Amino acid sequence: MPTPSMEDHIEQIYLLIETKGYARVSDIAEALSVLPSSVTKMVQKLDKDGYLIYEKYRGLTLTSKGERLGKRLVKRHDLLEQFLRLIGVDEEKIYEDVEGIEHHLSWNSIDRIADLVQLLEEDPTVIKKLEDIKANNQ
Repeated sequence: MPTPSMEDHIEQIYLLIETKGYARVSDIAEALSVLPSSVTKMVQKLDKDGYLIYEKYRGLTLTSKGERLGKRLVKRHDLLEQFLRLIGVDEEKIYEDVEGIEHHLSWNSIDRIADLVQLLEEDPTVIKKLEDIKANNQ
């Protein structure tokens, strides 16, 4: 099971490859606000654990295992952002809140949140009720 730090690195690598076509240690370090030496150590661990292939000075590529996990982690992040937005969390708090909770939920909980998001999108009256409750509590 990957640690939260491993997940953050895999997620960021996946996003960089999706947007830029490649992921360099310096890009990962910048995106995660960590030192390049920390990224190098993590990349070596992820290579050893089969999530990516790392060749010093040549870059890295995700294995199919790493790509599957990266895609799943990005979907989890997007789902949690969507959920918090739907339930009326202030926009400026959403990213920080997602970062704070995404590693602490089981995949079963994530699946149930996905079901709830689907329900909220299919029945806008529920969202309206949430908005009314929020307005009454302010």
